[in-house]
Amino acid sequence: MGTFFYMLLAFLVGVLVGWFIWGRLRGELDSLRGDLDRTRSERDRLRADSDRLTGELDACGRTRADLERRLAEAQAGRTGPAKAAAQAPAALMSTPASSKPAAAASKTSATKASASKAGATKAGASKAATAGAAKTSTTARKAAPAAKKATAGKATAAAAGKANDLRRLIGIGPANEKLLKGLGVTTYAQIAAWTAADVARIEKTLNFDGRIERERWIEQAKLLAAGDETEFARRFPTAGTASNT
Repeated sequence: MGTFFYMLLAFLVGVLVGWFIWGRLRGELDSLRGDLDRTRSERDRLRADSDRLTGELDACGRTRADLERRLAEAQAGRTGPAKAAAQAPAALMSTPASSKPAAAASKTSATKASASKAGATKAGASKAATAGAAKTSTTARKAAPAAKKATAGKATAAAAGKANDLRRLIGIGPANEKLLKGLGVTTYAQIAAWTAADVARIEKTLNFDGRIERERWIEQAKLLAAGDETEFARRFPTAGTASNT
């Protein structure tokens, strides 16, 4: 009787332990099944993304091929007219070039004929006429330097009297240009000729306080008055831009 009781007790204990182990294993199995389902869903999503990206890549490839084809057609269309335009001036220039020697030859022969006639005329002229011509030429040579000086003086005066665009100088905007014109300053040459006293007087009148020297107005004006645009652009690259003032 005691043996049967122990066997029954062992059986019950075995059932309980087996039930407990089965419960644990079942929970683990359910967890693994959930992980497997999530992995499958993630795999399906990645496949869908891969298919979508492949389609987009194919569409980009087709678009690129179409653009390259259009670009090649456009370049071919531009090259054709350019070559035709280059050949046309060459053809046009060939005709005058071939006709130049004939024209030059005709001009040379005409010049020689005129020179021979002039020589014959000079040989038949009198000595008195030759002396008078020499005196006249001497008088003309003496009067030429005076005429040149007078012409140069007039040109200088005209250049000095013509107003310049003072706003090309860095630091001179519409307001400063108006103030300077009110003081009678209208040309680059006037600013280039300023002395220290003139600078002090202008700064005191316009309340600039060292701005003329700081922004190098006189140096800029000297370059512009001399017409040295290349050096002016090198030294003052911001002149004439939005940051001029």
